Amino acid sequence: MNAIRPEKIETTETETVDTNLAAVTEVEAGIRDFVRNDIAYLRRPASGTTDAPPLDPSAEATVNNVNSLIQRVAGTSLAEIENLISELESLRDLLHAEGQRVQREISGYAQLSQAAMKSTRMIADNVAQWKRAADGLRNS
Repeated sequence: MNAIRPEKIETTETETVDTNLAAVTEVEAGIRDFVRNDIAYLRRPASGTTDAPPLDPSAEATVNNVNSLIQRVAGTSLAEIENLISELESLRDLLHAEGQRVQREISGYAQLSQAAMKSTRMIADNVAQWKRAADGLRNS
């Protein structure tokens, strides 16, 4: 497997990203080919014998290296995913708490509005009674 390392060339960011992407794609293709070729015997059905060919020590070391590489890459990704999940859970809890707070505030404002409406009605009724009493006194 030949991994080509991109050289640092003064280019635009897009060209650097494209070069890096091409290198990553090539490395991934090489890993896939290597794994297919190196452990293809595991997928072959046994032809009635229980003796499996022993692994070549260098092939076994290579497989272990590939496995450790995959575990490191997957481990980093899993750690990032777990961090993201915990951040999202914290955000969900915060939004839930804020939603409850807003509901309490709205309830408080509704009660205040109802009390203001009742007070306004009482004042209006009293003013109407005073007006009727004043009109009755004028007419008599």
